[in-house]
Amino acid sequence: MESKNKFWKGALVGALLTTLAGLVIVGMSLGIFLIGRAAIDGKGQAAESAQAENQDGNLDMNRIVNKIQTIQSVIDKYYLFNENTKNVEDWIYKGMLYGLEDPYTVYYTADEYEKLMEDTAGEYCGIGVMVSQSAATGIITVTKVFEGTPGAEAGMLPGDLIYKVGDEEVTGMDLELVVKDHIKGAEGTPVTVTVLRTDTGAYIDMTMERRQITVPTVEHEMLADNIGYISVSQFDTVTAGQFKSAIDDLEKQGMEKMIVDLRNNPGGVVDAVVSMLDYILPDDLVIEGDPDLVRTKKNKTLLVYMADKYGEGEQYYASDGHKIDVPIAVLVNGQSASASEVFSGALKAYDKAKLVGTKTFGKGIVQTLFPLDHGTAIKMTVAHYYTPSGFDLHGKGLEPDVAVELNENLKTKIKIEHGEDNQLGEAIKVLNENR
Repeated sequence: MESKNKFWKGALVGALLTTLAGLVIVGMSLGIFLIGRAAIDGKGQAAESAQAENQDGNLDMNRIVNKIQTIQSVIDKYYLFNENTKNVEDWIYKGMLYGLEDPYTVYYTADEYEKLMEDTAGEYCGIGVMVSQSAATGIITVTKVFEGTPGAEAGMLPGDLIYKVGDEEVTGMDLELVVKDHIKGAEGTPVTVTVLRTDTGAYIDMTMERRQITVPTVEHEMLADNIGYISVSQFDTVTAGQFKSAIDDLEKQGMEKMIVDLRNNPGGVVDAVVSMLDYILPDDLVIEGDPDLVRTKKNKTLLVYMADKYGEGEQYYASDGHKIDVPIAVLVNGQSASASEVFSGALKAYDKAKLVGTKTFGKGIVQTLFPLDHGTAIKMTVAHYYTPSGFDLHGKGLEPDVAVELNENLKTKIKIEHGEDNQLGEAIKVLNENR
């Protein structure tokens, strides 16, 4: 009961702080780097100095090592139970990264890293939902439930807060591990998920059988008035190809305007979103009124750029010679994150699209994996990314050109019909007014 009370308090805090972390991280394609662990050998008593840092701002490693040795000697002499030294060592490293106060920077034990990197060959045996995590509270929220999946059949709804998977509380756990190690699993195996339904305050246990889930990342159709509609659920390695095929098909049908729906899209791989932007934008755009943007190449369309702590990083430019010359509206909301914001921010910077909906999530940072010794690893924030105009959206998000909240009665629906979707209706209105 005490843990549920803590969870409920966290849920209230999470409802007030509306910051959600994307499920998939932009920037993994920046590379995997190997760094070794330097062996630290030292003896002696804890240093008398209480200073945790040297004058140059670095950690006083001698003092820290001495203090750890002192603590270990106390454990060896007085601790009543058997010490799990592997577990203690792992938590030393976890605590070191936790002290950075960055929810996206974490230490993975060997078991955790192995599970994270397991190759599923594109197979997805799970329950058919998308989730996101509050950076402030660690609470995991269901953002989308796909029709015809175990989650939908069990009665799970958008907005449900995931409290437990099986017997284990998952609040505050690394989201990638919760999904890969707890929710996903072997096909045909059962999994019980306990959710908190916020409108009733009830905890609901849902037991379902994991199944092979095939969810296209891109869906499209032609709406009235020759408006092409493309929904992108996430930016995966196959998404760019699906997106281009959707545009080609809609153009063959006579598309005169286009809506790209990125609502509840948590992001994905940067290469996919760059390829999609390249297909839409011409190759020779520049940012008007910004001659000091040093990353702008002559006659090259800047799509997004990264900057690490030294101001250096990758820049991505349009180069495929293809463009889309129709009015565009992009649907966004508070769970449109990372790659979704790269896509929206680039089109907005060049005034090539109107953003319709609510302010985006505001995740403008990049994470990279650093493998360590003994099968362990670190996931660490290494850079900011910026829109072509130089806007750093991290912690701020992108403001829509036309602000409109989704009707309250639609927020927990699994499928929203086009005719009742007031945000889609506003996007159509915006496009029709532009002609």
